[in-house]
Order: sequence, then C-alpha cells, then structure tokens
Amino acid sequence: MLELSESPEDGVAREVWEETGIRVEVDELTGVHKNTTRGIVALVFRCKPSGGAERTSAESTAVDWLTPEEVAERMTEVFAVRLLDALDGNGPHVRSHDGKHLIQAR
Repeated sequence: MLELSESPEDGVAREVWEETGIRVEVDELTGVHKNTTRGIVALVFRCKPSGGAERTSAESTAVDWLTPEEVAERMTEVFAVRLLDALDGNGPHVRSHDGKHLIQAR
C-alpha cells in the first residue's frame, strides 16, 4: 500500500526493501492488474536490484531469484503473469482477474 505522501515508484522501492531487504531502482510500469472480486488495482513495475541483502520479514516467508520457467511453475497464474509480462517488454499490460484466474479482455 502506498503512503499518502509517496509516489508509486517510491512506494515500490519502500515495499521491496521492507519485505525483502533488497534495494531497487524502479524502471518502468509494466502492468495494471485489477482483482475484480476484491476491487483492488495493483500497479506492477520492473525494477533493478541496487543493493541490500536478501531477508524475509513479517510480510514475506521467502526471498528467491527465479527464472521465467520457475516463475510459471511455482506461482499461481495471476501472480506469474505479472512477472512474465514485466520481462516481455511489450507493456504496460492491463489485466483483470478474479483472485485465482485471469479474465480474458473483451
């Protein structure tokens, strides 16, 4: 969640730091994802690591570096697509989902 006084980019950098111990440089917006069940919109940014050391937090149980193939295998569809879209260079992608499955655009 963004703090009222911060930009989306600053919020991304803060959240990644708090949850993983990794400092990042925010690159570009790669996706806008709406959970139609909960009414939540998530902005997804591609980032580059710039420091820190991997660690877990109260909001994370593991920190790992994955290949695109591992992302597709280990993550649910609605989360995997966020990472895979960020890598394809064709964004930003706009997608909707019901919390479990993508909803195809009309």
